[in-house]
Amino acid sequence: MTTRLAAGDTAPAFALEDAEGARVSLEDYRGRNVVVYFYPKAATPGCTTEACDFRDNLSSLDAAGYSVLGVSPDEVADIRAFSEAEGLTFPLLADTDAAVAQAWGVWGEKTVGDRTFDGVIRSTFVLDGDGVVQRAEYGVEATGHVARLRTELGV
Repeated sequence: MTTRLAAGDTAPAFALEDAEGARVSLEDYRGRNVVVYFYPKAATPGCTTEACDFRDNLSSLDAAGYSVLGVSPDEVADIRAFSEAEGLTFPLLADTDAAVAQAWGVWGEKTVGDRTFDGVIRSTFVLDGDGVVQRAEYGVEATGHVARLRTELGV
């Protein structure tokens, strides 16, 4: 497991492709609070639940000054299909080599059923407009996560 981020750390910079193949960087969000969440795999049950919860709460998050970015190790074509299928209205980013996941400390050993493997550990970060971590949550549950986050942020 790589080093985990904590409140007060500067978030590692990144520039990744979105569902349309455009480059999106963390620097693009300078001056705005941003929720960056890492999810294991597009179009799987937990990841769909979480993405749809962010979609359904995006207007209130946006009104409170928060942008949302979803990051996974999926290929651009897979995040495009996922985004279109679920009507997602915020950027999903393709971290195909998992370099960003590793830099943010969300890549590690996980067990699903009887299989143990390395992958993305579902995690969420809240950054301020200077890219400083305000909240770092590792190993979050997909169901109810967005509602809890909104409560904690006062949104």
